Amino acid sequence: MVEGTDETLFIRLYLDEDVFKDIAPALRARGFDAVSVHELRQYGWSDARQLAHAAAQGRTIFTFNASDFLALHRQYLNEGKTHAGIIVSRQRPIRETLRRLLDLLNRITASEMFNQLRWI
Repeated sequence: MVEGTDETLFIRLYLDEDVFKDIAPALRARGFDAVSVHELRQYGWSDARQLAHAAAQGRTIFTFNASDFLALHRQYLNEGKTHAGIIVSRQRPIRETLRRLLDLLNRITASEMFNQLRWI
């Protein structure tokens, strides 16, 4: 994150239960706003509830659960509902996951993620 910039431009992340626990602290150490299900102890919530929570918080959700969140993304669009974005990936080693997330976070603004689903 570049000092002196408007932080509202940056994606605020909410990491799903299946994402490595160490990703959120690693992102925060690099200046990004990231929280995880693990830290919030929101275990066992349905995917729909996780997405609704992220949307209510203005957070983009990151998950390895591509098929379920692709279906939820389509459902939101069909029902005229909005979310702050969904980032999906197949499960990769933690360093690769972090590198890909950082690449996206440094290229895409929060407004560009609005109601979008992106693969990394």
